[in-house]
Amino acid sequence: MKFHTRKLVKPGDLNANNTLFGGSLLKWIDEEAGIYAMTKLGTNKVVTKYISEIDFVNSAKQGEVIEIGLEFKSVGRTSITFSCIARNVFSKKVILSIEKLVFVKIDEDENPVPHGVTLEYITANSRA
Repeated sequence: MKFHTRKLVKPGDLNANNTLFGGSLLKWIDEEAGIYAMTKLGTNKVVTKYISEIDFVNSAKQGEVIEIGLEFKSVGRTSITFSCIARNVFSKKVILSIEKLVFVKIDEDENPVPHGVTLEYITANSRA
């Protein structure tokens, strides 16, 4: 799993229990995974298609630094799939895990279209 993004938990990210609001974390993950899908597919025309069960394992508090890790799982005709872990940078405690995030390439009318990217291409260009 490659960790690409780090976020500082700030007061505006907290819920009523003074821990990281799950919606803030999901927003960060969706944005990071969308950018990752764009880099893998070579286009900015992607949308979130599916997010599997979200497992909130631990909480995070104000001032903590969270890192978001993504791992390529599979590629379809119009889609690309990743798994995700968000964890505390310093303690390495997992805050959240998602087994499957699916993104789809779309055309100007927002219909799914083939992206033409192969598994071989993605694995050969795994630096991004």
